[in-house]
Amino acid sequence: MAIDDLWYLKKRDPGTKKFIPSKRYGRGKRWRVRYTNADNEDREKLFHLKRDADAFDLECRSGVAAEVTVKREMDRLTFAEYAQRWRASRESGWSVETRRRIPQNLRKQLLPTFGAKPIRSITLTDVMAWLGRLLDDGTAKSSIGLYFGVLKTILNAAVIDKVLDDNPCDGVKLAQVLRGMTRAPKWVPTEAQVLKLTEVVPRRFRAAIWLGAGEGLRIGEVFGMEAGFRCLDVGNQELHVVQQLRHSPEHFGGFYLSAPKSGSAGTVDLDAVVAEELAAHIREVGPVEFQLPDITSGKPVTRPAALLFTSTRGKLLTDRYWSELWEDWRCAAGWPKQGTFHSLRHFFATTLISNGVEPQHVQKALRHASLRITLETYVHWIPKSDRPRGLVGQLLRQANGQRPGSSAIQDRS
Repeated sequence: MAIDDLWYLKKRDPGTKKFIPSKRYGRGKRWRVRYTNADNEDREKLFHLKRDADAFDLECRSGVAAEVTVKREMDRLTFAEYAQRWRASRESGWSVETRRRIPQNLRKQLLPTFGAKPIRSITLTDVMAWLGRLLDDGTAKSSIGLYFGVLKTILNAAVIDKVLDDNPCDGVKLAQVLRGMTRAPKWVPTEAQVLKLTEVVPRRFRAAIWLGAGEGLRIGEVFGMEAGFRCLDVGNQELHVVQQLRHSPEHFGGFYLSAPKSGSAGTVDLDAVVAEELAAHIREVGPVEFQLPDITSGKPVTRPAALLFTSTRGKLLTDRYWSELWEDWRCAAGWPKQGTFHSLRHFFATTLISNGVEPQHVQKALRHASLRITLETYVHWIPKSDRPRGLVGQLLRQANGQRPGSSAIQDRS
């Protein structure tokens, strides 16, 4: 850094011994300070007074001038701080479900690992190590894809904002990272284990277990099940899976009804045993009516909904409340730690497949978006049948024997 007098040259007049005036003498600002900015680029700043130039030069040398501290602030900017700015600037354009999901993904998955790290310090190795931990913890492949997508989107925005020079996620080939993983469930309960669970679960929630094991419903779809034709058509032996109960303190006052997981709304057969359990539940426990926002059609409409499953005090069920109940029931039933409510859905699917139900019918019952998902998840349970050996040759020989004037396949050699 240096201070230059633009009105005088550095040469002196031989006669007067004074500095020789420059061509700029008397025009514009006299004093120039040369410095290196935050991006390591050479810059200059002009001043009328020498004392102002000296003060700025001192600030640059001590590192407190704004022009040279921008980089230091960027170096200290944490992922959590930038993620909060990113979320605040985009949240207004998100759907209700996205406004619920993104903060949850940040809070539970990204911030514990990256939150306190300066965003500029996040490397490809950091991202790969994080993905490895998710894999080791048994996190679902689809969930890893969602979490990684959020991280990559935030860091892409940081590149556009010139906070980052490049995105470390660009070097990650997620398909290769996840190669070797399958959709196959880690654990599936046996018939005896399912029945044991129904024995330890209180009457108030027993029908919920049957909806999971006998119909393959997800827990949110069970919470959203209501009495009446909208969900239950006993006469036609049909179950309409058209909604799920969601809880978000930031939206609609907490609870609201939304469509099931993307592409999985539909009508399925109502098992006779499940129908009996539901009838007993309605008779002995009864539904509780609530005024709830319903966004299943896309436009919020508040309407009465007689939901089948509530707490012992008749309140709506939160994920946290259910998790506490489930932990007690799981232990009482002797289930392993990986046994979740979703394990009942796996039991439902594998029971159908192992008993010869066509995969296309299983796909419909599970309301999977594609048959590929069903096959990837439950391929190990498809019964293996012995293929007859030499079938094609036998058929050709038989056809040849039936041809007029021919009793055997001719040797062409």
